[in-house]
Amino acid sequence: MIEGIRRLGSGVANAALDFVVPRQCAICRAFIRSAGLCPTCWPKARFIVPPFCARCGLPFDYDAGADSWCGACVSRSPPYERARAAMTYDDLSRDLILAFKHGDRLDLTPLAVSWLRAAGGALIADADVVVPVPMHPRRLLRRRYNQAAVLAQGLGAIAGIEVAATALRRTRRTAAQSGLGRTAREKNLRRAIAPTEAARPRLAGRRLLLIDDVFTTGATVTACTQALLGAGALRVDVLTLARVI
Repeated sequence: MIEGIRRLGSGVANAALDFVVPRQCAICRAFIRSAGLCPTCWPKARFIVPPFCARCGLPFDYDAGADSWCGACVSRSPPYERARAAMTYDDLSRDLILAFKHGDRLDLTPLAVSWLRAAGGALIADADVVVPVPMHPRRLLRRRYNQAAVLAQGLGAIAGIEVAATALRRTRRTAAQSGLGRTAREKNLRRAIAPTEAARPRLAGRRLLLIDDVFTTGATVTACTQALLGAGALRVDVLTLARVI
């Protein structure tokens, strides 16, 4: 709510608001002058920058060329065109994402969206429609919001791109993915994600940008990509806030 007021307010009004309700670091909640991370937390943030795999965005230890693929993508080409992530999934990003995901920290949305925009500039420029990874209705009822949809709506608004928030649906409730390996995750998601009939005309022949919070093994975004391509999408790129390395 406070961040919403800041975005609507004038410079003078926001300065006054900062005096009454100072900004806080997204991680440790220390008071800071501007939105983001404090000087202590900022050096701990591990943002993903080139060189990385041209397909899945996995960071490389050395520059193998802008078009180079990692071994995993060479042996098993993913269905999406490109995947990018803003940060590596570590202690700092995990705390931030869990707070955003489970702790009602929706005030972190502008910061998270700004990081997505920085990491996915080329993908955003090529996208016609932004699509979030879906959540099962029962899980959504318990959690009250889909963090991927929140990120997608925020990114669509700031980048001026159409958002198809309900383009995908969960056809059945799956077990939690945490703790599962790639094979188990793929089995868990088999026939669990499908396009909604109402959204098919908005997907056919268009370039889609799929949004999620964390890229772990790629099983979830792969299942979503296959569903979107099955609905006639021209191509699908993937953008996440963090990825497991």
